[in-house]
Amino acid sequence: MYLRPYKKSDAKTIISFCEDEMVFRKWTSDRYEHYPITEKDMNEKYFDCNGDCAEEDNFYPMTACDESGIVGHFILRYVNGDKNILRIGFVIVDSHKRGMGYGKKMIQLAIDYAFRIAGAKQITIGVFENNRSAYYCYRAAGFKDILQESPEICELFGEKWKVLELSLDREDYLGRSFV
Repeated sequence: MYLRPYKKSDAKTIISFCEDEMVFRKWTSDRYEHYPITEKDMNEKYFDCNGDCAEEDNFYPMTACDESGIVGHFILRYVNGDKNILRIGFVIVDSHKRGMGYGKKMIQLAIDYAFRIAGAKQITIGVFENNRSAYYCYRAAGFKDILQESPEICELFGEKWKVLELSLDREDYLGRSFV
């Protein structure tokens, strides 16, 4: 598996990983007003009218591939302009490859990229409490829970979904082999 920058043509495949709105919302939370989305919707969220990333030098959509093609996707963005903290978001893996280690491998590649190439000192990630498989994937990749006094809550499907926050510090990463 390898990572490369997201291309507009990736949208069709990535959107197809969402078999239903539940999977879609676990992927995008409330960041889109409607379901399903189109390729145009995804690309408009990521790029401005000139085709540049929506948040220049702060927003990095990535695509994970293997010999079969696109297998996953996520974004990296700096938190509050702080070039020391990168946040991973919009994590999704091909629905036909879930439970086969692809998510963990993709997250490990994201971690390696964030620390070794982007020079981050910390990586954060959020996951809905009801998305246990993703939570355990992030924990297996080295992330630790952040205790929160007031966790973020999203109201989806008439339910209140709690966001669990996790982080990984560069010091904890050094000396470990993730790739």
